[in-house]
Amino acid sequence: MRTGRTPCRTGSGGASPGWTRCPRSWLGAPSRSAQPILCDDAVRLRPWVEADAPSVVTAYQEPGIQRWHARSMTTGEAKEWITAAHSSWTAEAASSWAVDLDGVLAGRMTLKLDPGEGTAVAAYWTRDRVSGRGVASRALRLATRWAFSIGVHRVELEHSTLNPASCRVADKAGFSLEGTRRESAPHADGRHDMHLHLHLHLHLHLHARIDTMGTHDT
Repeated sequence: MRTGRTPCRTGSGGASPGWTRCPRSWLGAPSRSAQPILCDDAVRLRPWVEADAPSVVTAYQEPGIQRWHARSMTTGEAKEWITAAHSSWTAEAASSWAVDLDGVLAGRMTLKLDPGEGTAVAAYWTRDRVSGRGVASRALRLATRWAFSIGVHRVELEHSTLNPASCRVADKAGFSLEGTRRESAPHADGRHDMHLHLHLHLHLHLHARIDTMGTHDT
């Protein structure tokens, strides 16, 4: 599906209107603000719309997505999935974005939010046709910086140890490997060990400080 180029409402580090920044949790009310649109110079994260349903159905038929998500959808189920994404935003439970590349749906990025703990868990997929173009790492970086801007302290990402591509995505987005959860998640071929990656708010400031220091003349 091809979409129009609506301008970004927030940058990768900008706070979304209606959210209040807090060191440990956030006090904002997403139901009183529109879900933000996040962009860099290549990808665009935007709220899902009902017209995305056919593309979602097609995406879940692709081998690369089937391998790790092991589900399929009808058009009706895809519309319900999109409606649930909007409901999760209103309930402060999650923020799920469609990821566009060149105006075409290229993936999905979701942050499951825990306001009480100030944490978020990332989940994503990308279409087979954009493999190797850095779409997932760019989308994860944008979503993570937005999460930090509203007061999230810790963002986690978990994936099968048999999926090294997701390790590369996490690394490129600034996540570190925290450990391995043995036989943690069921897949089509049995239970998989899962790598747990994390990104802390402190790490973002530290990396920014190192980058700034690196620009100084010596």
